[in-house]
Amino acid sequence: MMNTVKISIRQFTVLVMFYTIGTTILIIPSSLAADAEQNAWIAAIVGWLLGFIAVGLYILLSRLFPNMTLIEYTEKVFGKWLGNLFSLLFVIFSFIGASTVLFYMGNFMTTQVLPETPIESFTILFAGIIIMGLRLGLEVLARTAEILFPWFLILFMVSTLLLIPEIEIQKIQPIVEIGIKPIIKGALSFVGTASLPLIVFLMVFPAFVNNPKKAGKAFIIGNLLGGLFVIIITFLSISILGPDFSERNMYPSYALAKKINIGNFIQRVEILMAGMWFMTIFFKTSFYSYSFLKGLAQICGLKDHRPLALPYGIILVVYSLVVYPNVVYMMDFDSKIWVPYALTTCLFLPLIILGVGTIRGKMKK
Repeated sequence: MMNTVKISIRQFTVLVMFYTIGTTILIIPSSLAADAEQNAWIAAIVGWLLGFIAVGLYILLSRLFPNMTLIEYTEKVFGKWLGNLFSLLFVIFSFIGASTVLFYMGNFMTTQVLPETPIESFTILFAGIIIMGLRLGLEVLARTAEILFPWFLILFMVSTLLLIPEIEIQKIQPIVEIGIKPIIKGALSFVGTASLPLIVFLMVFPAFVNNPKKAGKAFIIGNLLGGLFVIIITFLSISILGPDFSERNMYPSYALAKKINIGNFIQRVEILMAGMWFMTIFFKTSFYSYSFLKGLAQICGLKDHRPLALPYGIILVVYSLVVYPNVVYMMDFDSKIWVPYALTTCLFLPLIILGVGTIRGKMKK
């Protein structure tokens, strides 16, 4: 199904980049340090490379039915009932992803920035912005990403340059002393957080991109750029804070920004890191939400998903407050449950769709 909504190649690239960074830039250094210790930056590189396998799978899948969304060609491959069952698994994944990201945002604000403010205040305000973006539509979200990209780049470059004098190379040594297994475990954590959730873009790619032939290349470039930003932050966290402190701190990237001190004049600029994170988390939550609403609307046969935005936002706020009963549960879920869940929904399910779709296509020929 073709749609009048179209976004440019550049906008799509920036959206993929922002989505890849998302919550990853703030929380992944901690989980990587827990798995790979001082080799966390190597695990990030390995995970970044493995992520291209997932992106390649999504590109192959999109080429089978270039004018359809994931929900539409799942129904076409498996039929209405079985296809809708598979689609519901994907839609539920998107909803859980959006609610967990919204919790991260509220938890960060109440623990790091404004500890005396209730978490409900932040989740309601942020969800209101998400609803506004969903109501305005895909094109507005894409143009917003295009406008914010230069500001993100400036903030990132300034933060990185100010942190370079604090690097201590001995903190990343010895290299690969702990063996390959912890690095692979950390790499899978990276893939599950940054790369596999990119499946939500199959609700946009390539049907709603104005140049479908170049959309695959844009997908790869966006993932490449997003991964590079996360690798740099992980390296800085390990080489400045050390693996032990990075592992113990829930938000090592934010703690990293507190280390900036140039001549006792330029200091306490950690809000730069928070600003970058707010930009990327907005787009990650928005596209989780967009894929949920668009998918649910297509399953139910609705032509427009935007009327569902407001009730969805209310449910999202409520669920984000109960999705993690406490921080200990959150860390346990992220380390033990999320990666297998993402592998099942974002890797095995697309592989099944690709395999069955390819066989049925050859049989028809």
